Amino acid sequence: MNRPQKHSLTLAGHRTSVTLEPEFWDAFREIAQENGKGINALAAEIDAARGARCGLATAIRLHVLAHYRALVRGAA
Repeated sequence: MNRPQKHSLTLAGHRTSVTLEPEFWDAFREIAQENGKGINALAAEIDAARGARCGLATAIRLHVLAHYRALVRGAA
């Protein structure tokens, strides 16, 4: 298992950093690309939809999980 990595994102014109495991970064990039979006745009959508009690890194992980769960359900 790889150690989490910190990356910078720009949300609404403000820089922020998010720490995720490399596997989540890879999946997050793949999802953004599949949707024809940059990672900043996808992160901004996730940020706008998350609740105040959920951190951005957690929200991104949950988005990745939901994406792949939906794929598995669709393949069943």
